[in-house]
Amino acid sequence: MPRLRQVPREEVSDPVVAFFYDRLLTPEGTATGSPGDWWTVFAQDPAIFRHCVKGFQLYRESALDPVLRELGQTRAGWARQSQFVYSQHCKQLRALGVPEEKVRAVAHWQVSEEFGELERAVLAYTDGLVLDGGRVHDEVFAVLKRHLPDEQILELTYVTCLYEMHATMARALRLEFDDSRMQSGGRVALPRRPALLGRQTRAPLLSGGPARKDGF
Repeated sequence: MPRLRQVPREEVSDPVVAFFYDRLLTPEGTATGSPGDWWTVFAQDPAIFRHCVKGFQLYRESALDPVLRELGQTRAGWARQSQFVYSQHCKQLRALGVPEEKVRAVAHWQVSEEFGELERAVLAYTDGLVLDGGRVHDEVFAVLKRHLPDEQILELTYVTCLYEMHATMARALRLEFDDSRMQSGGRVALPRRPALLGRQTRAPLLSGGPARKDGF
């Protein structure tokens, strides 16, 4: 259960918050199989809610290859041990046509042959941002510079750090799949089977496609 109060629909007066409640939430949760309590907790402060939603829209308008972006987001979820962020972006990688073996290999990219030079640099860069507090070796950055223009490196940096923040907040506030049971194990574990298994999402701003039987 979340550590903060969830705002019921009848208390929502902000039009943007109301729009997302009505579009995304049902009594069973969300279309991607998560409980939906990220939305109901963040609704306590409409200004923060609006800021987050604008962030979701911003990266979807980016010039950066969406697969590279999602590799960073997925790895950030794994590295920060957020079941919610990790599982949602595994789903999004699949929606982009990434093979299952490659999606699974994000967790152990260092010993996987699934990734090309740029993808490995993106994953190494993500680990530098998330696990090493921004300490990134020049050799890693040099590969990014060979393949990407500066503005796309900035976009990758911003989005990856944005989702490290979301992963950290989800764990601290025990939102969605990042409840106390997850934290007690100290690892990214399989989530429970979603209540809305197989239902398609209608929301372009909500990360992830329909949930699979294993939750990823």
